[in-house]
Amino acid sequence: MTPAELSRTVLHAVRRAVDEGELSVTVPERAVVAPPGPGGCGDYATNVALQLARAAGRPPRDVAEVLRARLLDEQRFADVVVTGPGFLNVSLHSTASGDLVDEILRRGRRYGHTANGFSGIVLKIYCRAEVRAVVVTDVLARLARSQGDIVRVSCTGRPAPEWTSVLGADITTRGPRVLSDRSVTVDPVPAPLDPLPLGRDAARWALLHPAAHDRPKIPGDHLVQRESNPLFRVRYAHARTRALLRNAADLGFHPEPGPVSAAEALLAVLGDHPRVVAATATQHTPDRLARHLVTVADAAMPLFPAVLPVGEEKPSAAHRARLALAEAAGTVLAGGLSLLGIDAPDHL
Repeated sequence: MTPAELSRTVLHAVRRAVDEGELSVTVPERAVVAPPGPGGCGDYATNVALQLARAAGRPPRDVAEVLRARLLDEQRFADVVVTGPGFLNVSLHSTASGDLVDEILRRGRRYGHTANGFSGIVLKIYCRAEVRAVVVTDVLARLARSQGDIVRVSCTGRPAPEWTSVLGADITTRGPRVLSDRSVTVDPVPAPLDPLPLGRDAARWALLHPAAHDRPKIPGDHLVQRESNPLFRVRYAHARTRALLRNAADLGFHPEPGPVSAAEALLAVLGDHPRVVAATATQHTPDRLARHLVTVADAAMPLFPAVLPVGEEKPSAAHRARLALAEAAGTVLAGGLSLLGIDAPDHL
């Protein structure tokens, strides 16, 4: 179960409590689900009971107990515990991590994309012929299409051909002309210098990683191989997953999704990936996806030393499960970079 699925399940529990007269509140649009904080337990925690307590006119722990009973009725959780002032802590069955990894590997780089076809939304994007605006528009179009939207682009002025040939920024409108029901104007702080000398990957990261109101760092050391460089960390983590798969094949074993201990942080950010992609597309903030990929890379790195057997140790089910989780992390990183128009090399 992903955090997004768990959030929907929590909201369903709230709705049931309201329908059955145990709570008198407005069902919120979203329940925040995250790894447990200090004093918490289990796989995920939510503060929805604290969020609803005032409107319900009841102590948060009372609200939490009402929701706990309904979550346990779902029979999808190993346990649900109330901690602190009213946090709900959920423990998933041991197969949950394997199910998430299996879903990621099955969907591949399209994990996080909608599987429901046309969303019913036609989005019109307006931009001007400035290099950062054009690159951001290209990514926003990719993100919107990943969520099933039809995208129309209107650019004021003529983009330089090098922005397509070198940077891969394609703002071509595809498909028949249809009326748009949503629109967005892309107008980030312009690039202070020509990013073309950086090359495609570094230039796109330089233009996309900062928030729209921040000035891009050009020139920059976006491809320098050191830990302080976020793009390097993302691409290095992906390359490590590919190396682990090659090394495991040499040792005669392959990934097999299953339970993985001490990987809650990584599983949480992988499970959150579809929500982040959807929110990035809806809020038109490619920097959010870039930061999320850095978080995934940083959460994945502690797993890697335990993936392969050491010395005379034989590959076990735990090794195969950790290898599958590493492959899933690499898949999410590659898919996210692809949405940003950035390459994910197998070797660095």
